[in-house]
Amino acid sequence: MPFQPDYRHFAALMRNERPARLPFYEHVFSPAIMETVLEREFMGLSGGDAADQVEFFRLYNQFFAQMGYDTVIWEVCVGGILPGNSALCGGRGPIQSRADFQAYPWGELAERFWRVATPSYDAFVASIPAGMKAVGGVGNGVFEIAETLVGLEHLPYMQVDDPELYTELFARIGSLLTGLWAEFLPRYGQYYVAGRMGDDLGHKRSLLTNPRTVRDHILPQYKRIIDTIHGAGLPFLWHSCGCIFEVMDDVIALGIDAKHSNEDTIAPFQAWIDRYSDRIALLGGFDLDFLCTQSPDVIYDTVLDQGRRYRVSARGWALGSGNSIPDYVPVDSYLAMIRAGQALRAEEAP
Repeated sequence: MPFQPDYRHFAALMRNERPARLPFYEHVFSPAIMETVLEREFMGLSGGDAADQVEFFRLYNQFFAQMGYDTVIWEVCVGGILPGNSALCGGRGPIQSRADFQAYPWGELAERFWRVATPSYDAFVASIPAGMKAVGGVGNGVFEIAETLVGLEHLPYMQVDDPELYTELFARIGSLLTGLWAEFLPRYGQYYVAGRMGDDLGHKRSLLTNPRTVRDHILPQYKRIIDTIHGAGLPFLWHSCGCIFEVMDDVIALGIDAKHSNEDTIAPFQAWIDRYSDRIALLGGFDLDFLCTQSPDVIYDTVLDQGRRYRVSARGWALGSGNSIPDYVPVDSYLAMIRAGQALRAEEAP
């Protein structure tokens, strides 16, 4: 059926209202899946010159409009410009001592980021389809960057051996991110309907660090970022994987407007709705394992059935995966979810 994007549905969702039309949302989307659906190869254009990047984003944004999204997603990640070896996926990062911290080129990071990010943002916003706005902004979160710079298994040693350095590390990361957001928002905020930060704080059973670290060191930096985004007139969407119920009320108290990411092994999506939908919007709902292992027919029927209930029991809800659409998700399975979403919309159409 003809589709006209309208970002105002997503804006209503971010106010924790029930939009007139069900929005769709994904946190990350594999261009390889997009290529298959569009029957057009364009991934390689993202690393080309200015004209190539414009064409990349034209096709990238076209995909979201064609699939029925009211918003597109885009951010440039800070982790990609950080000097030194990344410890985000394990190992020892470039900062292990106060001498490392003091020698790190903090003063150069903003310039490095904008040198990479500006061409990307410029090409992206130039091709956003009519009626759409973006969700995203400055990628990576406070804890992710701490993991990148130190290493998950080495952060506790720093916390014990040099607690003042530990405090300074998170404050410096917060200052970096807040400063980047403060520059991003006047430049590009008009093209965005929501600012977003992804920062995974948990795994399947608990937090990745102790609750005291989250409350004393991470959340104060979140507050600075959230206040900056709110100060520019945009709502804030927080993506965090894992079992984070222990600090969820603390995060909501900071002023987040919406939360994304869920896994059925942690809690069914309805449990998130029951606990939090009176205070914040909730996005996603359909576990990545479910999308990867079930047949398209089962996915369609399940999304249609559960979606009807979520649409009633949640205030602000957007349909999508509980995490993202990486390249190993079967294309037919993703399309089954989208077809079910379109059926839900058709049921509610006047």
